[in-house]
Amino acid sequence: MNAPEPALRQPAAIETRPESRLADPLAVATALAAELAATAVERDAAGGHARHERQLIRASGLLTLSIPTDFGGQGAGWDTTLQAVRILARADSALAHVFAFHHLQLAGIELYGTPQQQRHLLHATVDDGLFWGNALNPLDRRLAATDTKGGFLLNGTKSFASGSVGSDWLTVSAWHEATQSTLIGVLPTGAEGVDVRADWDAFGQKQTDSGTVQFHGTLLPVGLVLQHPGQAATPLSTVRSQVAQLIMTNLYLGIAEGAFAAARDYTASEARPWFASGVARAVDDPFVQHRYGELWTLLRPAVVLADHAGRELERVYRLGNDVAARDRGELAIAGAEAKVLAHRAAIEIGSQLFELTGARSTSARYGFDRYWRNARVHTLHDPVDYKYRDLGRYALSGTLPEPSPYS
Repeated sequence: MNAPEPALRQPAAIETRPESRLADPLAVATALAAELAATAVERDAAGGHARHERQLIRASGLLTLSIPTDFGGQGAGWDTTLQAVRILARADSALAHVFAFHHLQLAGIELYGTPQQQRHLLHATVDDGLFWGNALNPLDRRLAATDTKGGFLLNGTKSFASGSVGSDWLTVSAWHEATQSTLIGVLPTGAEGVDVRADWDAFGQKQTDSGTVQFHGTLLPVGLVLQHPGQAATPLSTVRSQVAQLIMTNLYLGIAEGAFAAARDYTASEARPWFASGVARAVDDPFVQHRYGELWTLLRPAVVLADHAGRELERVYRLGNDVAARDRGELAIAGAEAKVLAHRAAIEIGSQLFELTGARSTSARYGFDRYWRNARVHTLHDPVDYKYRDLGRYALSGTLPEPSPYS
């Protein structure tokens, strides 16, 4: 018999609670982004846990955006959810990351969980305003799961645990030595033996709450195991990695769009024309115009491909158990196309903007360096060269990517 499922912990101090479905979730995301932008530079400099801003995200109603209406959520498609991620990333890519990874954990419940687990966990997420964090890093086998009565005991460590600090529940992956395979489950962050450490110290994405999570004899009840040891993957379950990859894509793209807008506005209002240009305004300098044209041609194709891939994710995701291997593989190609361009746009625009805005724009009060720092840290999530390899194989021989946690 399955072990009883623990009660879901109420989050503390939710300031407001949305009372109905959002009429225009992207308008809500835009308003939220404006609130986050107001303090983004100062918070980026300080780092640490953005507790107040996470409460703003809770209060917005956007934590239920991707949850189906059958479970009380907004029922938005993945194309819309990814647009919301991108909107937030223009203002604050760290908080956009936390928000996006919340929805990635919800996708895991839908893709791996039983109907009973989906009903229990997704309804509770809506009813209790839960914020989900991540301790699922499939390449990190330092967290071990051993069989015990009623479930599994977890012992070990997970790093790069995005959104874990301040979360209510976690998605967890652990290595099961007996079957030489990975299990996936969910746990309350406050469960006995769970120790979340706020030790993230990268030079970018400072407020992603990506701490280290340690487990000391923590019981994972069998009723909270989403993927059991040795359980074979299905084409549908492997779509989770494509949700993750397109989240990355839209985070990068939001950074690129934010950097472009910041540079453009500064050039128009603050930048001085070079003395040899012969023009009165920086925006009238033909070399400045040329460089902005180059950056635009980095940005615009990335937007088009990201939008296309988002629609493809929504289409494939809604196929449910009818997803075929080819559906999944072609989605991976669309995602790879979008990701390599978004990666390049974020890095290049975040760096080149200073050549267009000039020496005074490097003042700390503007915080323009955060765009490059955030992009540089986040684009190291997995090597972009392997996306180019997948695209090259497809172009040369029509070979679709093999499913993996990153492809």
